[in-house]
Amino acid sequence: MDISELKVELEKLHSASFGWALSCCRHNRADAEEVLQTVYLKIFDGKARYRGDCKLQTWLFAVIRHTAITERRRALLHSLTVGAVKLRTARSSFGMEAEAELERSEIQKRFQLALADLPARQHETLHLVFYQDLTLREAAEVMGISIGSARRHYERGKKRLRQALDREDLDYAVNWRRKENSGAVL
Repeated sequence: MDISELKVELEKLHSASFGWALSCCRHNRADAEEVLQTVYLKIFDGKARYRGDCKLQTWLFAVIRHTAITERRRALLHSLTVGAVKLRTARSSFGMEAEAELERSEIQKRFQLALADLPARQHETLHLVFYQDLTLREAAEVMGISIGSARRHYERGKKRLRQALDREDLDYAVNWRRKENSGAVL
């Protein structure tokens, strides 16, 4: 694939790539933009080469994931060498995008929070399958794990999501009833 064809394909995949970069960067928009820019530079400088072994999207998502991990490690190392004792923690999805979150439905918010509470591998697997429309095999390739591990993370992630949402529905219903019937005599 020559450079002009690659540019066209990368443009088609840009929004999906940015979504994946956001997920890999813990929903920090600035970090995601930086990672995606670094990925594009790697590709056009020839440091990352698509060989055609898999779909372009699968390869691109793997490059994005590895770049995000490298950038996160580099930032952590930098903060430790500069003497800053703060370790980066996961940022809330309500940070800079609070306005966008407020526009989403209550169900979508609860789903996003439950998804964010999943362990990293389960979160990544579900994100790749649901939001990026990858197969489990492609998700496994992106994550650098076996298909069996991807299936296990996928199934466990779905189960934990169901449990979290069911528990939240129950808590919500109980709290709502308490407020609704607080003056009622039983």
